[in-house]
Amino acid sequence: MNNYLDSIIKRDPAARDKLSIILTYPGVKAVFFHHLAHKIWNYKFYLIARMISQFSRFLTGIEIHPGAKIGKNLFIDHGMGVVIGESSKIGNDVTLYHGVTLGGISPSVNSDQQRNIKRHPTLQDNVIVGSSAQIIGPITVGECARIGANTVVLKNVPANATMVGNPAKNISTNTDTSFKPYGVRDIDDNE
Repeated sequence: MNNYLDSIIKRDPAARDKLSIILTYPGVKAVFFHHLAHKIWNYKFYLIARMISQFSRFLTGIEIHPGAKIGKNLFIDHGMGVVIGESSKIGNDVTLYHGVTLGGISPSVNSDQQRNIKRHPTLQDNVIVGSSAQIIGPITVGECARIGANTVVLKNVPANATMVGNPAKNISTNTDTSFKPYGVRDIDDNE
């Protein structure tokens, strides 16, 4: 738990202390409830797991399906409106901002044939996803990629890419893996 809270302090300048993070960050609560729901889901108590997930959604405004697989140190900043689908897989040290959707593209026809197949995205380690971005389908977003706010991603994203637009376009391949959520490079005041 300490490592998780420390990872949030490193990524959020508004995070002043661990107690305030625990008490006031909806993303932390959503991740906690998800871990509980996911364990119950794995024991095949699907209804109970879904009930925990819906209770968490009611409390936090963040919907994480109990079947989603989440690595260490997921930080959901602000969080309202985040949706993480059932077959999503999220690596370590990923940051999501409010309004992000990790969704499927499968239509509701032939639902029986779509059960237990990969329908949602995989985010590898150290991915940053900006506000209201939509990542749709069984695609992979590579390590250290950045997805800009309001971007719609429908195809695989290479590692270290910076994707923006609708449809998403790669505007930069950045080998600097430090945490820089708001831009592809430092901005010089003289520009």
